[in-house]
Amino acid sequence: MVYNTMRRKSRVVSIGRVKIGGHYPVAVQSMTNTDTRDVSATISQIRDLERAGCDVIRITVPDEECAKTILKIKESGIETPIVADIHFDYRIALKCAEYGVDKIRINPGNIGDEERVRAVCRACQSRHIPIRIGVNSGSVEKPLLEKYGGPTPDALVESALKHASLLEKNGFEDIVISIKASNVYDTVRANRILAEACDYPIHIGVTEAGTRERGLLKSTAGIASLLMDGIGDTVRVSLTADPVEEPGAARQIFQSIGLEGQCGLDLVCCPTCGRTKIDLIPLAEAFEKAVREKHLDRLPYKVAIMGCAVNGPGEAKEADFGIAGGVGEGLLFEKGKIISKIPEDRLLQTLLDCLTAHAEKDGLI
Repeated sequence: MVYNTMRRKSRVVSIGRVKIGGHYPVAVQSMTNTDTRDVSATISQIRDLERAGCDVIRITVPDEECAKTILKIKESGIETPIVADIHFDYRIALKCAEYGVDKIRINPGNIGDEERVRAVCRACQSRHIPIRIGVNSGSVEKPLLEKYGGPTPDALVESALKHASLLEKNGFEDIVISIKASNVYDTVRANRILAEACDYPIHIGVTEAGTRERGLLKSTAGIASLLMDGIGDTVRVSLTADPVEEPGAARQIFQSIGLEGQCGLDLVCCPTCGRTKIDLIPLAEAFEKAVREKHLDRLPYKVAIMGCAVNGPGEAKEADFGIAGGVGEGLLFEKGKIISKIPEDRLLQTLLDCLTAHAEKDGLI
């Protein structure tokens, strides 16, 4: 495990049935991109996100008609916590609280005078609804931009804590804070400063990270850095892609750093070289796709797909099981011990069968 088990100590916040902070698992989030007024499309996408492994789902709520969708979602039987993303209009926050939303994302400084802030605090407090304060490089107040010369990490943190103080002033402390920038360095630096400055749970991610490939690279750099510092209680990988891809991307990051208790399937593959005698690259890609589609990627095993006997059972002896390629065949091994020879055209199915058999034996499926 490379994950820093000295997890930052934060207070615990309940988002519906999901608890974050303390030593609870890092919750995976995403956000719908449907028109929230389209109830059936929004509920359908929420179901897709649930199947993809989302723990918490955020939807945009710009008006009262969209707020009514919250009620429809709850009436549909969906139990995954729903976060209402609200900007400027405090009345929409009040409606969402009334309709049973599980968390509200808002900037207290953007909803008007102190009485409006107090009204939102009261509505949320009476229903045990936490508030997530979201600050990004485009939302920093002008005086702070002038003070720091731009949306620097220090400016982002001061803005977030200023917004938190508005809630604290009204006796509300069921708070989650999110600070994001499109720049990875600023995101990491700001969250490290924030982690030292308060004990509120922190939602992490790199905003506007980019398309599928570039966005995953930037998100991995930022999110993994913070998680290995023990910082981060919820996470979203923001991709310019189908939102359903985001939960899987988050869990891939967990796997890549061996996030304790959450890493799931650890796939070990050699990079191939002149010794490789089987078509390893498509085999590894097909196996990874299959376990993802079959929802087997959360199983707690290490699987090795190696190109030759040199990088096979010996180098991957810590794997629970795997294959090492030969000429037109492969060796199936478990814990470094060779079990049998398998024809090349049967290697993929053999690996999947082996994974399923282990999971059934251990009572995991």
